[in-house]
Amino acid sequence: YTTLFRSYYDALAKQDNQKWVQKGRVCLYPGNELCLVALSAGGEDALTLREFNLASGKFVEGGFQLARSKQIVAWVDRDTLLVSRDWGPGTMTKSGYPFVVKLWKRGQPLDQAKEVFRGAETDAVAAAAGTLHDGDGHQVTLFRRAPSFFEREVSLLTPDGPKRIALPAKSSIDGLIRGQLIVSLDEDWKPEGGAAKFVQGSVISLALDDVKADSVHLKPAVVFAPTATEFAEGVSTTRNRLLLTTLRNVQGRVYSYTLDAKDAWTQKKLDVPDNQTVSVISTNWSDDRFFLSLDGFLTPPSLLLGDAAAGTLKQAKTMPPRFDASADVVEQLTAVSKDGTKVPYFVVRRKDLRYDGANPTLLTAYGGFQLSSTPSYSPIEGKLWLERGGVFVLANIRGGGEFGPAWHEAGLKTHRQRIYDDFAAVAQDLVTRRITSPRRLGIRGGSNGGLLMGVEMTQHPEMWNAIEIMVPLLDMLRFEHIAAGASWVGEYGSVSVPEERAFLASISPYNQLKPDVNYPEPLIFTTTKDDRVGPVHARKFAAKMEEFKKPFFYQEIIEGGHDIGADLKEQANTYAVEFTYLTRKLMD
Repeated sequence: YTTLFRSYYDALAKQDNQKWVQKGRVCLYPGNELCLVALSAGGEDALTLREFNLASGKFVEGGFQLARSKQIVAWVDRDTLLVSRDWGPGTMTKSGYPFVVKLWKRGQPLDQAKEVFRGAETDAVAAAAGTLHDGDGHQVTLFRRAPSFFEREVSLLTPDGPKRIALPAKSSIDGLIRGQLIVSLDEDWKPEGGAAKFVQGSVISLALDDVKADSVHLKPAVVFAPTATEFAEGVSTTRNRLLLTTLRNVQGRVYSYTLDAKDAWTQKKLDVPDNQTVSVISTNWSDDRFFLSLDGFLTPPSLLLGDAAAGTLKQAKTMPPRFDASADVVEQLTAVSKDGTKVPYFVVRRKDLRYDGANPTLLTAYGGFQLSSTPSYSPIEGKLWLERGGVFVLANIRGGGEFGPAWHEAGLKTHRQRIYDDFAAVAQDLVTRRITSPRRLGIRGGSNGGLLMGVEMTQHPEMWNAIEIMVPLLDMLRFEHIAAGASWVGEYGSVSVPEERAFLASISPYNQLKPDVNYPEPLIFTTTKDDRVGPVHARKFAAKMEEFKKPFFYQEIIEGGHDIGADLKEQANTYAVEFTYLTRKLMD
C-alpha cells in the first residue's frame, strides 16, 4: 500500500497546495478495508486524518475526516471512532497534547461527539483510547492517561463508563491473545491481595474476563522474566501465538509463546543472526504467520516469513545492497564508564583497519526515554562514510532501554551525568584502542541526542573535531516552556525543583557556553516546522555562539517537522550538507 498511498499523497499535495508527509494509518482491524490515513503538513506532529478504503483504493466519500490537530484516534466499530484532539479551550495539556476523548458516530457533526473520558490539563502527554482484538473474537477498548511521561493510568470502556485497571503506573498493555491481555512491567509490582511479586522488565498476562469482573484484584501469569543480560523489546500476536522480541547483550532475539491447557506460557526460540535489529512487522489473525524484519549495519533490510506455530523463518524479500560492504566488519566492544559501569558499543570498520589513531570516526548515541539504539542499514553512511574508509560507532549508553527499565532509570533527572560520562568513556576507549584520535573523531545526535551532543561539546571540547547537533534540546532551564517540553519533566526534571534546577543549569549547553573556551566548529541543524522540540533551542545556541564570536555552521529548513526533511529531496540536501561537513572536518 505504500506506493498506492504515495500516489494519493502526491495528488492531494497538488490539490490542497500542501506538502503532505506520510504519518501512517489507523485500520479498523487487521484484514479490514477501512482505515484512517494520517497527513502531516510539512512533517509536523499535528495531523489531518481522512478515511480510506483499501479495497477500492480511494478515499471514502463523505467518510470520517478530522482537521489538523495533535490527535489520536481509535476505531470502536465500522461507524464509531474514539477521538482525542483539540476540542477548544481547556482540552489541551500544558505540553500541547489533547486530554479529552469523545465518541464520534458516522454522520454525526463533530461538535456533537460525546465526551467519554477525560485526563487532566497537568498530564504530561495525551489521554487517548485504543481498541484491541484477537483471533478468537475478543475485543476490548481501553483509555489511557499519562500523569507523567513514563506513568500511565489504564481504564476499560464499560457500559457504565471507564473502569480503572489496578496496574502499576509504569506498565503498558501491549496486546490481546486468546482472551489474555499482555502487559509489560517497567517497575516491580505486587498485585492487590496477591502473594507473588513480579520484577521490573517482566511481561505478564491477565485473563480479560477476570479483569472485567474485578479490575482491582488482578491475577497475572508470567510470560517472560528478564535475566541479567536479556530484556523484552516488543510484543506482537498472531491467531494463537505471542511473539516477543528481546535484546540479549544488545543482540536481537525473537521467541514464539503459546498458552497451554494449564494456562501456562511455553516458549520456543526462533533462530536469527547476530548484529541485527529484529522487529515483527505484521501479523495475521487468520493463522500464525507473520513477517519479521532483519536490519544490520552491513546487511540490507530483509523480510522473513515466519510461522509462529512451527517456529520457522523463511526468506521472503531482501533489499539490494546500496554500498560495498565486502571490506567491512562489525564488532561489539565495551568501555568502562566513570562509575565502573560497562558500556557496550558497536564498531563498523574496515577489516584491515590500522590502529594508528588516524581513522576518521563518527560516534553516535541517543541515551534517553528508554529507547534502544540497535544496528540499522544506512546506504547514506555506507556510501559516503564507510566506503571512503570511515569508522562508524554506535554507543549503547545509559538512558536507553538496551538493558531494560533500570538502564533507563539510571540516567533520569539528576542522575543524567552518567549518560554523558558513558558517552565520553566510549570516546576515550576508541582513542585508547587507537581506532581514532580527537583530531579524527566526530559525534552526531538528534533531539535528545542533540542535547547529548551539546553537553559533550561544552564538557569535553578537546575530544572532538566535528559535532553535529540535530533538532536539539539545548536550553535546559527553559525547555519546559518551549514546544512540547513540559511533557519531558519525567525524563529531565523541572526547574521548579531546586535540586533539579541546579543540575539542569550545570549541564545545559546553552547556559554552559563560555566566551573563553575553544570549541570545535559544530553543525547546528533544525527545522522551522518542528512542533515537538521547536527550533528555538538551536537558534538561541547559535546566537550565543555568534555573540561569543565562536565559529559554527547553522542550517534551518522550513519543512520536516522533528526530522531532517519533509521529502526525499529535502532529506538528500540535509545529508549532503552533513557529510560534506564531516568529510572536511575528519577526512581532509
